Amino acid sequence: MGELKTVFWLTLKEKRDVALAVIFGFLAGLAGVALLGASGYLISKAALTAQMTTLVVMAASLKLFGFAAAITRYAERLFSHRATFTMLGHLRSGFFERLAPLAPGIFQRHQSGDLLSRIVGDVESLQNFLLRVLYPPIVVGMVLLATVFFTSFYSLPMALIVLAGAIFVVVILPAFFALRRRKKTHATGETRGEFAAASAEFLYGFKDLKIHLALDQKSAELQETAHRYELAQQNEGLEENRAQSVNALVAFLASFFVLAIGAYFVSIGELSGLYLAMLVMVSLGAFENVGPLASLPAYYEESRIAARRLDEVVDEEPDNSTGTMPEGPVDIQADRLSYRYPNDSRLSLDEVSFQLPQGSKTAIVGPSGSGKSTLLQLLLKVAVPWDGEIRFGNEALSGMHPENVWERMNIVLQENHFFSGTIESNLRIANEQADAEQLRKALELVRLEHLELSAPVYEKGRNLSGGEKQRLAMARAFLKGERLWLLDEPFSSVDGVTAKSIYSELFTRHPQDTFVIISHDLSGLENMDRILVLENGRLIEQGTYRELMERRGYFHGLKKIEEQVFV
Repeated sequence: MGELKTVFWLTLKEKRDVALAVIFGFLAGLAGVALLGASGYLISKAALTAQMTTLVVMAASLKLFGFAAAITRYAERLFSHRATFTMLGHLRSGFFERLAPLAPGIFQRHQSGDLLSRIVGDVESLQNFLLRVLYPPIVVGMVLLATVFFTSFYSLPMALIVLAGAIFVVVILPAFFALRRRKKTHATGETRGEFAAASAEFLYGFKDLKIHLALDQKSAELQETAHRYELAQQNEGLEENRAQSVNALVAFLASFFVLAIGAYFVSIGELSGLYLAMLVMVSLGAFENVGPLASLPAYYEESRIAARRLDEVVDEEPDNSTGTMPEGPVDIQADRLSYRYPNDSRLSLDEVSFQLPQGSKTAIVGPSGSGKSTLLQLLLKVAVPWDGEIRFGNEALSGMHPENVWERMNIVLQENHFFSGTIESNLRIANEQADAEQLRKALELVRLEHLELSAPVYEKGRNLSGGEKQRLAMARAFLKGERLWLLDEPFSSVDGVTAKSIYSELFTRHPQDTFVIISHDLSGLENMDRILVLENGRLIEQGTYRELMERRGYFHGLKKIEEQVFV
């Protein structure tokens, strides 16, 4: 029950609706029992008397009980569902409040498809907590106890049989099947997450799979995942059917023994035959309510797993730092930075140290997988170093809130998202206050003056080329206008002439700003104040372009290879 603690307290926040649902559910159950009991009594009375007045009154009572059962059942549904939907609203709000501070680092721990499955599917699963787990045993238990109390006025042994059956169906059977499900670990939630993640990857990579003729293989893997999900659902269904069958059997046996004991007492004269049919029908009516308890173990386990999966997403403590980055250009210091991605045995960065003066232009170079982008993530506080420290000016990055850090930076990443809308709406993400002239000027600076501000942008910028996306991202950075620039391969899809032109414009317009640029391209580095060379997560060289070339070390070798390839 520990996993469901949050859901339990959110449900109890709607205590008025929950209490009304229980009360009306209890009244609906009693009305159903009374309807069947009155029917049995009417049958017996009609066989033994010819008084029409008594029969008319009894028939009217049947209609009254039927009407009461319908009204109270409607009220029970109304209040229970209103409490459930309100609880789900609070749950979603609370979940996203805990999730938002963890972004974007959350994507390092969870695949997007699995994350979506948890946010949507697992939250939806918790709608059954109140409706199928929490209050059904309370209502059924109250109805059965009331039935026991009523039956005891006519026959104590018959009342004890009903009580034994009540204990069995309300306590023993649900506990048994819950334990049975826990041992079998039908992880439908996990397989649903796997299927969602595999489906998302299949859709994202469909074009590449088609090009490399690997579509059939990936499709077969997806079908296998779907089969496991389907099998898990089938197993859950079979288990629920078993529980329903056993519950129905116990209810039948309880009513059968009530009939048998009642017939015996009638035969020895200890019970009037007039009440036998009534008591049997009362027993049947009481146990008619136990049907929902058969599915209680399934819904309990589903809710428990869903709550656990949601907690796994937001179990990391949010960054509650309140520090801000100093305004203006600042020097950047890194002291023995080390970092390892979750579930990865190798170090992505290994004791990297450097100092970048304010107003300097620094390039970070190295082969793929050397740790360049990881270093940028640490500078952005998207990831937190396992060891070491980063300082901006005299302030430690660990004491700054991530959003306060991003607020002071102009950031261009390798992959930048573009929303369905227009060029203008995508530019205004960086600066809502910019006027049309400023927007057009930003486009001119990145050589996109041919694009109209009203030009449409499709989802993920599908109608833009790779180079246009990168230059549009750089236009955003121009519009933001901060003094610290962090650029990760900003022009990898742009031709060299255009990239060099934009860099020239950038450095000319912002001579006092601090630049940190990650690049695979070693051309044009003569204009940089400092070059950091990474390999296998270690900083193996640093210095000016001239110093590194004269040293004839690793960077010199990379430069010579590039010249041989492209000359």
